[in-house]
Amino acid sequence: MSLVETLKIIVLGIVEGFTEWLPISSTGHMILVDEIIRLNQPEAFKEVFRVVVQLGAILAVVIMDVNRLNPFSRQKTSRQRDATWALWIKIVVACVPAAVLGLLLDDWMEAHLFNAYVVAAMLIIYGVLFILVENSRRYANSDLQKVGQIPIQTAFYIGMFQVLSLVPGTSRSGATILGAMILGCSRGAAAEFSFFLGIPVMFGASFLKLVKYFLDGNSFTGPQIFYTVFGMLIAFLVSVYSIKFLMNYVRKNDFKFFGYYRIILGVIVLAYFGITALAA
Repeated sequence: MSLVETLKIIVLGIVEGFTEWLPISSTGHMILVDEIIRLNQPEAFKEVFRVVVQLGAILAVVIMDVNRLNPFSRQKTSRQRDATWALWIKIVVACVPAAVLGLLLDDWMEAHLFNAYVVAAMLIIYGVLFILVENSRRYANSDLQKVGQIPIQTAFYIGMFQVLSLVPGTSRSGATILGAMILGCSRGAAAEFSFFLGIPVMFGASFLKLVKYFLDGNSFTGPQIFYTVFGMLIAFLVSVYSIKFLMNYVRKNDFKFFGYYRIILGVIVLAYFGITALAA
């Protein structure tokens, strides 16, 4: 194991933990950070790591909301257990579009879209969209204030927005939060439902990525196992703070700050990689 590589993993875990839940694209940030610090690992491993490390972030949601998400909890009344099952049905329905298209387009996406220019473009485009949506909703009252009020049909439509996050730089949480707000959800309900959608999506994506990795004849070395588990742990710890921060933030603020952040970062990325390409 290398100390330098371990420090890089810490940076990547911190970036993942913060950006997975904020609508600014965790995958996009991971690609950009790797362009700068560059893990000294095979590309196949880095592709798996970028996906599997997100499990650490997802586990933060599972543990923080374990009672709410558990339909078998003895602490719940029959009505509360029914509500939990209804929530899971909505989550599954919302995940179907991205699951189907993700399976069909995964290899093509990796081959053609996983680069800094696509990330920059998506950062800017969705940054503008966040600002436009917030401005259009400035005086509007959201009909759906809580996750439990989201109809199953609306959940499916939110899942259609989640498909957009297959393009790196879009942000899974950003696409689903934006879509939920357009469909009449409050900021809090949109953010919370987005968190829950990440559970089956990231577990499924990680499982498929690992299966593909091993079927292609690859295997993990001892250091690579350590890097993966350690990165997940860092992402988990940072995610606990990140989730609390975002939920507290949306109670008092809108998402325009993240829109401006995305635009500024997108412009910086385009300038940096444009200058780098010209210099080469």
